[in-house]
Amino acid sequence: MSNLFTRLKDSIVADFHEMLDQKEEKNPMVQLNEYVRQCEQQAKKIRALVEKQYLVKQEFSKEYNHAKSMLEKRTRQADLAAEAGESELQEHAEQEKQLYQERVDKLSSLRDQSIKELEQLESKYEQMKYKIKELYVKRLELKGRENVAKAHQGMNRVIQSDLASKSISKFSELENYIERLEEKVKSDYRMHTLDARLAELEKNKYTTT
Repeated sequence: MSNLFTRLKDSIVADFHEMLDQKEEKNPMVQLNEYVRQCEQQAKKIRALVEKQYLVKQEFSKEYNHAKSMLEKRTRQADLAAEAGESELQEHAEQEKQLYQERVDKLSSLRDQSIKELEQLESKYEQMKYKIKELYVKRLELKGRENVAKAHQGMNRVIQSDLASKSISKFSELENYIERLEEKVKSDYRMHTLDARLAELEKNKYTTT
């Protein structure tokens, strides 16, 4: 029996949360908040990709500098072997010089391309951040307008409701009651004062006679 009640309770709770989710999905402000959250997550992912691209550019630069250094080294060695008459050494140095020249040319192209791509990514990333900032401002504007609209709606509901009219009527009745009570107090006071003065007058009259 307890398991039955537990399942029933869980089912009711699940239906309640589903109803709340559906209600929130229809709320434009909730949808806007969700869209902003998704944009923020996307911005983090893109920032990570930009950083990875920066590392790629650094690796290309590192390989390019190494290949260029080896090209200059083999060029000097080929010239030195030629001056020394070492044709075999010169031939090997010239072969490696050619390989490093090709490597330098390729890496130079790849490095330049990676730099260009990185600049494009950074530019678009800055544009995206600016757009997200605009979303923040727009969300604040809409939130302010929503608050004002809800405040007016709540006040209008009170002002225009039957309850407000009944409350005003009750206040009016209470005010009339208090006025009647005040008049009675004044009247009783005047009557008491009048009785006291007449009693004093009568007392003085009998005392004199």
